[in-house]
Amino acid sequence: MTGTTQDDYTDVYARRVRGMTTSEIRALFAVASRPEVVSLAGGAPYIAALPLDAVGEMLGRLGSEHGAVSLQYSIGQGNVDLRERICEVMALSGIHGASPDDVVVTVGGQQALDLLARLFLDPGDVVLAEGPSYVGALGVFQAAQAQVHHVPMDDDGMIPAALEEAIAAIARSGRRAKFLYTIPTFQNPAGVTLSEERREQVLDICERAGLLVVEDDPYGLLSFEGDAPLPLRARRREGVFYVSTFSKTFAPGLRVGWILAPHAVREKLVMMSEANVLCPSAFAQAAVTQYLTTMPWREQVKSYREIYRERRDALLSALHDLMPAGTTWTHPTGGLFVWATLPEGLDSKAMMPRAIAARVAYVPGTGFYADGTGTGNMRLNFSFSSPERLREGVRRLAGVMEQELAMRAVFGAAGQAHHRRRGNAAADAPGPDLA
Repeated sequence: MTGTTQDDYTDVYARRVRGMTTSEIRALFAVASRPEVVSLAGGAPYIAALPLDAVGEMLGRLGSEHGAVSLQYSIGQGNVDLRERICEVMALSGIHGASPDDVVVTVGGQQALDLLARLFLDPGDVVLAEGPSYVGALGVFQAAQAQVHHVPMDDDGMIPAALEEAIAAIARSGRRAKFLYTIPTFQNPAGVTLSEERREQVLDICERAGLLVVEDDPYGLLSFEGDAPLPLRARRREGVFYVSTFSKTFAPGLRVGWILAPHAVREKLVMMSEANVLCPSAFAQAAVTQYLTTMPWREQVKSYREIYRERRDALLSALHDLMPAGTTWTHPTGGLFVWATLPEGLDSKAMMPRAIAARVAYVPGTGFYADGTGTGNMRLNFSFSSPERLREGVRRLAGVMEQELAMRAVFGAAGQAHHRRRGNAAADAPGPDLA
């Protein structure tokens, strides 16, 4: 096998692997993490806001005092102490009466989505999802060889009439959607929240159609303006699979998430998790359990809300002051993201090399659509950078957009593409500060 390249394995790849592509976000990490680049791209929480000394002492005690348990195997469903604490966390969001028996601990929210895809999706099956939608979920559905049909949104979230039409259109084609995947609260990437009225409408539509609902809720506790609307799972028990994670409210590096599933399905999820990872990390579970048991985690959530509200306001203010005419954006009331729509004619993916050359990063909108649309959009994150850094990032980004608009005005679309290719080559060439 000496000298073998990746392409030499093409003929033996499984069919589900052959169509997989690199996510827009992962491809950006190498450059967006450079200190000279202002990153508006990722979705990282501001971990420095945690009491890191106290967390470090807690982790040290887990190893030195409880290592015989915390460094051992755990059970496939997840430790019962953590599942009980998870029910307390869900109660804070409005999901009351959940049983620890119906909770399955996962390796982050991502494994939760993967387990549900493995459980329900055969190749060629249809998944309904908001358009745009979370890039990690789209990758999971792609790996399952499912087809994603996007349902459009507006400022009040998913449009119920569009959901009904999507279900009907799929039925007319002789197929049936397996489930609706939705982030109804502080949606990633759009930042919008499904309104109270629409939550009931969406649930009614899905119930009439016999359509399962996968509710992804990583951000529900991160509300800036009062409490978030009740989750879908708080309104209906049957047919709704609730997925969440501690990545946004504690520590993404621990990779601890969960599924709250209808009781009849719980055992199958456990069996699939055991086949997938054998068991979630006992140490990570113990760390989250200790954090929730011994530390003021509710106060920490409030602290995150205040920090992220300030940063959201800084980003929105900078967009208002600096963005060229014709740019619009959402106004999230929680979460981590703003979704921007560019002036007509600009292409967020094609513009990216120039932005990196100007030392600012964002995520092009194409990464959030299964069909590659979204060239006129970009996702902007406000959780990680300081308010001053956010404003500087918008200043750099606005400058790039102004240059693109000026080129379009002078050269037209064809000439703009030619000059962009020249700019891309310059951005790719070695230069100062980017090595």
